Amino acid sequence: MKIEVYSPTIRRKEMDAVLTAMVEEKIGPGERSRLLIQTAKDQLHFDYALALRSPAVALHLALKTLNVKPGQGVIISALSPRYYLQVLQDLQLVPLYCDVSYEFPCLNKESIESLILNKQVNSTGQDEHIAAIILHHTLGYVPDTSAIAELGLPVIEDISCSYGSWFKPLSKEKDEKNEKENNENSQPLTFSSQFTILGLEERDMLTSGGGALLFAMNRKDASVLRNFAGIADEYCLADINSALAVVQFKEIQRNLDRRRTIADVFLQASLRTRHKRFIPINDNPYCNYSFSLVLEAGLKDVISYAKKKDILLENAFTNTIAGAGLTENCSVSNSLCLRTVLFPLYPRLRAAEIERVSRLIMTLP
Repeated sequence: MKIEVYSPTIRRKEMDAVLTAMVEEKIGPGERSRLLIQTAKDQLHFDYALALRSPAVALHLALKTLNVKPGQGVIISALSPRYYLQVLQDLQLVPLYCDVSYEFPCLNKESIESLILNKQVNSTGQDEHIAAIILHHTLGYVPDTSAIAELGLPVIEDISCSYGSWFKPLSKEKDEKNEKENNENSQPLTFSSQFTILGLEERDMLTSGGGALLFAMNRKDASVLRNFAGIADEYCLADINSALAVVQFKEIQRNLDRRRTIADVFLQASLRTRHKRFIPINDNPYCNYSFSLVLEAGLKDVISYAKKKDILLENAFTNTIAGAGLTENCSVSNSLCLRTVLFPLYPRLRAAEIERVSRLIMTLP
């Protein structure tokens, strides 16, 4: 049987929650959406949040709250999701592509400073104002947001792939008491951004089948976000999706522990290859959103080799802006798009499947 590169972690609890919403015929935005926000608030401790139909809607509203104007620039990573570009175009904003490093796939303060300086040197005399930075936690890695915030530009942070990075592993006896104590002792990420997006799409760390939370941590930013409290229901997350997401929040610790166990096996296997991994910075723990390797050569041979063993791999950055071939001046990102491969890593992998993927990693060409 083939091992897919990705599979959402949907268990009986999620199915029962969705079925209950359907039986009660309460599937549009309503009480379960409000429960989702409260459940998320218990873990993230934000001041205010909106539950929205998609990350694209969340990004659009986040930019509008910053009072951006047509023609202004917004700094984004070349490895950002492609939908960022569509949102910027819809708001008539100018994307300013910033490169990453071979060791770490997210933006850093130095690369952004270099971009700003280069923009100032090459100014055309038109409106060169930079309105914001959108900081994507690419492949689940956590950038140094506090350092980037020191640049003085508004920051919108996207934690869709890194949610749960701050959670500690459960003790061996995984009862409810241990889980509660563990979560209470876990320190959340330090959000230095004005607004934070937590996507709930199929391939995000948590899923509602589609959707996103947009939240602000402090009262000042939250007061601006509250201006959208009366947004039309057509923009709000439906209860049928919220029901699924609530269970995902409650099961996150279990899933993170499982991901960590699997990733440890793959990591040991990767030490026997010549291919490299990205390294978390500032001792930030990795949530094991994925297991990726930066190959010495191209992807084609490796993907073909894995396919013969009934294991599906894929380009890690296919659905990014650089992956679409739109970032000519970002040489590192463009190179990573040609050489970074994703391996299957999700909680539903069985022991035999983990062993098969591990052997594949050890024998990569």
